[in-house]
Amino acid sequence: MPTYDYKCNNCGYTFELFQKMSEDPISECPKCKNKVKRLIGAGSGPIFKGTGFYQTDYKNPTKNISNKPDPKPSK
Repeated sequence: MPTYDYKCNNCGYTFELFQKMSEDPISECPKCKNKVKRLIGAGSGPIFKGTGFYQTDYKNPTKNISNKPDPKPSK
């Protein structure tokens, strides 16, 4: 569920609310009971956690892996 930001037109109170996308926006401030407006947010960006986001994460300098075939085939 997305988080929506709201701001009261009367007292200026700003708050976040978890709502389904199909729900209607709320219209009443929880503090003063006057009208609120839903603010336009940038949305959430991607969260980069863990490994694999840097070029150095893919390299392992201690291993020497070669794709060359073995020069002496085993019999």
